[in-house]
Amino acid sequence: MSTAEKVLVIGAGIGGLCTALLLAPSGREIVMVERDGPLGTSDPDELFHNWKRNGVAHLRQSHAFLARLRKIMKDEHPALLDQLLANGVRELPFDVWLTEQQQANYEAAPEDADLTIITSRRTTLEMTMRRYVETLPNVKLLCGCRVERLITHKEDGGVLHVSGIEGVQDGKAVTLTADIIVDTSGKGGRSINQLITEGAHIAEESETAGILYFTRHYRLRPGQIEPDRTSNPPASGDLGYLKFGVFPGDNGNFSITLAVPEVELELRQAIVDPEIFHGITLMLPGLHPWTNAERSEPVGKVIGMGDLVSRWRDMVVDGKAATHGYFALGDTLVRTNPLYGRGCSFAAVSAQALRKVLDTHRGPEERALAYHEAIKRELRPFYINQRTQDRAAIKEARRALTPGQKQRLRARLTKSFVKDGIEIAIRSDTRLLREALRGFHMLEHPEAWLKRPRNLAGVLYYWARGKRRNAAAYRPDPGPERQHMLAALKIDHQADIDRIAAEPSKAA
Repeated sequence: MSTAEKVLVIGAGIGGLCTALLLAPSGREIVMVERDGPLGTSDPDELFHNWKRNGVAHLRQSHAFLARLRKIMKDEHPALLDQLLANGVRELPFDVWLTEQQQANYEAAPEDADLTIITSRRTTLEMTMRRYVETLPNVKLLCGCRVERLITHKEDGGVLHVSGIEGVQDGKAVTLTADIIVDTSGKGGRSINQLITEGAHIAEESETAGILYFTRHYRLRPGQIEPDRTSNPPASGDLGYLKFGVFPGDNGNFSITLAVPEVELELRQAIVDPEIFHGITLMLPGLHPWTNAERSEPVGKVIGMGDLVSRWRDMVVDGKAATHGYFALGDTLVRTNPLYGRGCSFAAVSAQALRKVLDTHRGPEERALAYHEAIKRELRPFYINQRTQDRAAIKEARRALTPGQKQRLRARLTKSFVKDGIEIAIRSDTRLLREALRGFHMLEHPEAWLKRPRNLAGVLYYWARGKRRNAAAYRPDPGPERQHMLAALKIDHQADIDRIAAEPSKAA
C-alpha cells in the first residue's frame, strides 16, 4: 500500500467524518469537500439553534451512537471520545437496560463495558467530530464546496473509472482529482445517479419503511435532573399506532421522538402541531416524568422526517464492478428505517472495512469486489433484519385499522414468541440480555444470539412459563388505546378506518 494515495471524500457529515477518522491512520492524504459552510461556533447550544446544514435534513432528529461505533472510536481515537464527553455528550452503560428485578442481582461482567452507547444532539456530535478531524495532519476540509459532477471515463469493458470532481467553491469553478473517491453525500446526493445515467450497472432494491418520525427537543429547568429510570415507567414503548422514545442529550437537553405509521394519516398530520405533540407526551406514562412543566420546557418546533425508504445498492453485479476508484458509503449506499439508530454505525463500519480493503488490495477491480463483499457481510444481515420488521409493522398497522380482521395462527404465534418469549426472557435473565444486545449493537449478527441452543432454550423456558408466572417481567401499560388517545387530542379516530375500508372499492 502506498501512503501517497490521495482520497477525496464527498460530504463532511457523520459518514464523511467517519471515513476521515478511519482512513487517517493509514497515512493517506485525505481531502473532504462539504457543500455547507464552516462551523460558526463551538458552543453546543448556539450551534444547535443556528447551524445551517442544508445537506443534512435530519440534523435535529434524535441521534445515538451504538456500542459498535463507540468501540471503534475508543479503539481508534480515544482522544475523540474524551472530547465528546467534555462537550457534554452522554454515555449510557449496559446497566441502564436492566429491569428493577435484574438490578437486584446484577453482577457486572467485563464485556458489559462494550455495550455502552453514546447519545447527544446531532449537532454536538458532529461539531466535536469535525473539530477533531480538522486537527489530523493528513486531513484537509474544504467547506462551501458544492460538487456538480464526477470526473469519469469508461475503461475497456465499460467500467466507469472515477478520478475526481468538478464543483463550485466561493463562486469559482474548482476541479479536484484523487486516487480514491468516497461518496458520503447521503440520500440526497446526486453523484451516484450520474454514474447510473452514464451506464454504470448498479443494482438497487428499495421499499418504504412505512413510518414517519417526529422529534421535539426539551431542556431541563434549572435545578431539575432527569427522571429516575427505575421508579418510572419505561421511557420508550410501542402502542402499535405510535412508537415513542426519549433520547438523553448533552448539557441538560433531551429529545422526544414519536413515530407514526404511514397509514395513520390523521395522526401524522396533527402531530406536527406543538401542542398536540406535547399533549401526547403528557398522556404517555413513560414520557410524562420527562416533559411535565415542572421538569422541563420544550425547545423549538416539531421536526418531521419522512421519505423513509429502505434501500440497498450493489456496486458489483454478476461478479463485475460497476465502477473503479469510487466507493459509496453511508446512506449513499445503504439506508434503513432509523428505528434502532444504526445509520451512523453503518457508516463507521463501512469506513473501517474500506480501510482494510485499501490496505490489503491493490488493483481497482480487486478493491471493488473486496469492498462489496465486506459490506454484504457486515451490513446485509442488519438491513434484512430491519426490513423484515418493517414489513411486519406495516401489516400490523393496517390490520389495526381494519376492524374484524384477525391474524393468522402463524402470525399470532410469532407475535407471542417475541412479546411473551424473547422480551420476557431478556427482561428476566441478565445473561440473555447481554447476548441479545450484542446483536442489537452490531457486535455480531443480529440473529446469532438466538441461534445458540442455550439461549433459545432460555427463551422457550420463559415462553412456556406463561403470562401469569412471568407477570413481574412485563412492561407497564405504555399508554392509552388508539381511540382514547385520538379522542383526547380531538382527532377523528374513525377517519382512517373509513379510508382503509373504502380503498378496495376505489381500486375496483
